[in-house]
Amino acid sequence: MEQQQQQMHHQHQHQQHQDADNPVYANYEDMRNSGPSSSTAYMINMGPGAPPEGVVISDHSPPRKRSGVTQQYRGFKTSENEPRGCMEWIVTILSVIVFIITSPISIFICFKVVAEYQRAIIFRLGRLSGGARGPGMFFILPCIDEYRRVDLRTVTFNVPQQEMLTKDSVTVTVDAVVYYRISDPLYAVIQVEDYSTSTRLLAATTLRNIVGTRNLSELLTEREILAHTMQSTLDEATEPWGVMVERVEIKDVSLPVSMQRAMAAEAEAARDARAKVIAAEGEKKSAQALKEASDVISSSPSALQLRYLQTLSSISAEKNSTIVFPLPMELLTPYLAKYAHMMPQMPPQQSKEKTADGTVIDALAAWPKTQL
Repeated sequence: MEQQQQQMHHQHQHQQHQDADNPVYANYEDMRNSGPSSSTAYMINMGPGAPPEGVVISDHSPPRKRSGVTQQYRGFKTSENEPRGCMEWIVTILSVIVFIITSPISIFICFKVVAEYQRAIIFRLGRLSGGARGPGMFFILPCIDEYRRVDLRTVTFNVPQQEMLTKDSVTVTVDAVVYYRISDPLYAVIQVEDYSTSTRLLAATTLRNIVGTRNLSELLTEREILAHTMQSTLDEATEPWGVMVERVEIKDVSLPVSMQRAMAAEAEAARDARAKVIAAEGEKKSAQALKEASDVISSSPSALQLRYLQTLSSISAEKNSTIVFPLPMELLTPYLAKYAHMMPQMPPQQSKEKTADGTVIDALAAWPKTQL
């Protein structure tokens, strides 16, 4: 009995020595990390589906017997100390050739050029790298740097037609033109997402706000003041974006048809009243001039006669009308005195006649007596 116990004790110690010589690993990675060598046998735990005994792994030693059963497994084979195969050499050589061929092209792609009116803003791994680059050539690192171009030229755009109410509740449609340019490329890229769209929308809103504070008469007669106010407001709002508004022009102010008719009638009435006033002032001045002319002409009968003949001459220039004019009796007085004895003297039959209103006229007294 004591001999059997001693024998079992010796077997147990022998098993411990074998376990120390042949450690058991949970997987292949643990075995690699422990520093394996080709001359040492190791035990690998294969999991639930593995055989009950350990697996002896050895590159050169023959399979070992345990518990009377011979187990032989090839296990996992490492390739760290093995020579490279043909395919690996081919892939390595092709990689080197591709790198050599594409290196000049990659370097050429790294050089960028911007025009005289452009600037480039470079971001290196998402961070701003220096100031604006350009004009000319600059270098960027591939896969690390990215850049954005900014145009410094003056940009012109039309503000869409805005239909709005004026201060005196009149519906008008106004459109304008805005001229702007980039004054600071860094702010134009960093401070605002899209400076062009933002400036256009802000211009439309500013136009509506300014027109809403003016009367219709001011809107029609003070376009320059309105444009200057809009320019100042836009420039103040876009200055943090690096955008400078250079000029604003009001293109057109459209009114409804009914308002156009009312304004046309008002203008026509005002013009008629002004025309009447002007005509009255002309008549007044003409009467004053005629009075002064009559005073001058009355002092000389020959001047009156000359004026009379001049009037006849101006009337007869057309030669398409019949003119009836009185003849002054003063012109005939000499002729009547010369030929009076040749005229028959025929006094009236009745010396007195009674008119319809009862007035009695003495015909003999009224008959002209010519003295020779």
